[in-house]
Amino acid sequence: MASTHTQAHPSGSSTGTQLLDHPGPFAGHGRFGGPADESAPPAADTSRHRMPRQTRGTAPLLGVTAVAATLGATGFASATPAAAPAVETPDETPVALSADPGLALAARIQQQADGQRTAAEETARVQAAQEAEAKRAAQVAQQEQARRTAEEAEKAKLAAIKLPVRDYRLSAHYGQSARYWAHLHTGLDFAADQGEPVYAVGQGTITSAGWAGAYGYRIVETLPDGTEIWYCHLSSIIKGSGKVLPGQQIGKVGATGNVTGAHLHVEVRPGGGAPVDPETWFEQRGVTP
Repeated sequence: MASTHTQAHPSGSSTGTQLLDHPGPFAGHGRFGGPADESAPPAADTSRHRMPRQTRGTAPLLGVTAVAATLGATGFASATPAAAPAVETPDETPVALSADPGLALAARIQQQADGQRTAAEETARVQAAQEAEAKRAAQVAQQEQARRTAEEAEKAKLAAIKLPVRDYRLSAHYGQSARYWAHLHTGLDFAADQGEPVYAVGQGTITSAGWAGAYGYRIVETLPDGTEIWYCHLSSIIKGSGKVLPGQQIGKVGATGNVTGAHLHVEVRPGGGAPVDPETWFEQRGVTP
């Protein structure tokens, strides 16, 4: 096989692979087996074999760089796993989906269940608060109604008029005349046993109590509207001052003063003035003597 080589550059530098002369059968001949050039200088050293020298170039380095770029774009890129996408739900921390689709679905279902449970709990809390408020309001209304009813009952009780004696008979009426009265009768007489309890006819204040001449022992009670009630001919005075309630005992039936027997003489004087018919006054207030 024939050897080939490139001609040396005039400056002495080589750009390719240069084959050096070897001693051998072709020594002394020119190129391609021709006669030796007499004018050529003799070989400096014919006893050593010279190996071809590789000239330095940029091609190998460019090849390595291309390979590295190719691997970086394909092999290296595919070797790095891509990050799993993140799923965000309202008011929740982003959760990275697992590589397993089943786990990702389970996580999403759990998040939805948690959200639904939270909403249900909030709804129940609001409903319970509303029910408690409604119950409290109903209790307040009920208590207020009970208070008003009690007040009205108390007012009615205080405004009620009661008869002054429980076991009695009427022995004289208003305006009646008799020989032992200097004037027409000014009150209503309740004949009863000596010592029978005498009660206040209504709520009021005892403004006078004591001896009153022909009236004997007398108690004067003033009602809230200013009407005076006179209780006369008492045998004893139990309540001589202060406030009294309807039906409260204030004295006892007697026969003191100008009398013919034990009885209670009652007079009604509106505004502390002239007397009126006690029987009519009682009946106007729902009480029949």
